[in-house]
Amino acid sequence: MRLKIATIVGLAAATTVLGAQQQSRPIVVASKPFGESYLLAEMFSQLLESRGFRVDRKPGLGATEIAFGALRTNAIDVYPEYTGTGLVAILHDTLSDSVAADPRAVFAHVARRFAELYHVRWLPSLGFQNTYAIAVTRSTASRYHLRTLSDLARESPHLTAGFTADFIGRSDGLVGLARVYGLKPRAVRPLAPAVKYQALASGAVDVIDGYSTDGLLARYDLVTLIDDKHFFPPYEAAALVSGRLDSQVPGAIAALELLSGRLDEATMRQLNRRVEVDGEDVARVAGRELTALGLTGVAREAQAAPSAQQSNFLKYLWDRRATIAALTVQHLELVALALLAAVIVAVPLGLGLERTRRIAEPTIGALGVLQTIPSIALLAFMIPLLGVGVAPALVALWLYALYPIARGTYTGVRDADPDAVAAAEALGTTPTQRLLWVRLPLAAPVIMAGIRTAAVITVGAATLAAFIGAGGLGEPIVAGLALADTRMILSGALPAAALALAVDGVLAIVERLVAPAHRRKQFWRRRTRGSNSTAARVA
Repeated sequence: MRLKIATIVGLAAATTVLGAQQQSRPIVVASKPFGESYLLAEMFSQLLESRGFRVDRKPGLGATEIAFGALRTNAIDVYPEYTGTGLVAILHDTLSDSVAADPRAVFAHVARRFAELYHVRWLPSLGFQNTYAIAVTRSTASRYHLRTLSDLARESPHLTAGFTADFIGRSDGLVGLARVYGLKPRAVRPLAPAVKYQALASGAVDVIDGYSTDGLLARYDLVTLIDDKHFFPPYEAAALVSGRLDSQVPGAIAALELLSGRLDEATMRQLNRRVEVDGEDVARVAGRELTALGLTGVAREAQAAPSAQQSNFLKYLWDRRATIAALTVQHLELVALALLAAVIVAVPLGLGLERTRRIAEPTIGALGVLQTIPSIALLAFMIPLLGVGVAPALVALWLYALYPIARGTYTGVRDADPDAVAAAEALGTTPTQRLLWVRLPLAAPVIMAGIRTAAVITVGAATLAAFIGAGGLGEPIVAGLALADTRMILSGALPAAALALAVDGVLAIVERLVAPAHRRKQFWRRRTRGSNSTAARVA
């Protein structure tokens, strides 16, 4: 018997090693932008790495539609999902009350339908459910006599709700609660997951949506209202894997299944509390739990500070200096590539529009419309076309940079010094010669001003690229928002702001250097005159 067991274990290990060796690319592990999803995705990643697989992490990818859309197109390979979300938010299916109340029946239905429709696979449940928890403070519950969701619906015209954007638009969220319970709050404020608990505690809102395994429920001593009409379906957590991973890397599936059935609600609540309340590093918490379960050897130790409460902000930044430097380089690469591509397209476009002025304003106006599209919406739109990662982020940033450069180029060459242009024309130059020899040199400072504007816009917009897994300084901002960690947010926001100032300063120098010689002399003459007058006043 022992020999048989050893043989089976040896074959499983060999299969895992063989799968790792046959990897054509890293396994892309993603998460949604909330604490538990970060934690489960990190556990998936470390479990795979312990079995010899290369892993590329895409944390905080976005709401359900973005994450699942990336999985369907094989842009990512696995992320943690919940059966109730799959049933209602993705499949839009309705089941009889008896079936919907049975977690096993829901899991079987969801797994079968996902395989048929999307060719993706649900791995066996991780062992716990994480249903929605509609929560209020104890004072609100006492004041309005709230115990159930029916009670909440009765008093909802007097209350302000603070719900996440995902919950507001979902049929198993506010839409469904309005239909089943008649819930109609006085006002509904969209809130990020990280701030909704603080908003409730401060009295800015009266009711929020949470999750049953949230560590913050206990921290703020909130009352979770009973779903007395059994509206919410079972939300069993499981790994949802792509068709590519299922068919091409079977060893990875075997590795991920080792975690199935090993986590219960009490364990997840404790783990979430360590991350969300105590401020422990996600990688450290995930590694230690995997070690405690006997699934990995030594817990992974993160480079970050032990917790946000155990060190001051400067020490926190110093401990993360290598990570911040690497993210800054990624951010700068994104900005540089997008800006260079925009210059290559927008400058010739602006020059060409000067020759065809009838279509100039409509064309530039069309580019200006792109500026009105919210950055996150444009990035999400790119996912079905280009997947997740650097490529869609570059295209989106490139589109945003086109307008200020094209506008600056067109305006600069159109309004170039009329006397100089007339003199060149009197000398018998052709329109093309006047454009290249006179208008373009005179317009160089205006063109550079447009490029400076585009650069600053791109540096800021690039922080949102983290929502689609493109990396950069947006990563700690997105993670910090999900984990309610102000220090993590600032560790991305401050370097991004400094980078924007540095880029603008460098391009300001370039702007002066490309100015015509007579304008450079005027600039330095004014600067010298200003310095002399200042010295005279001091004397």
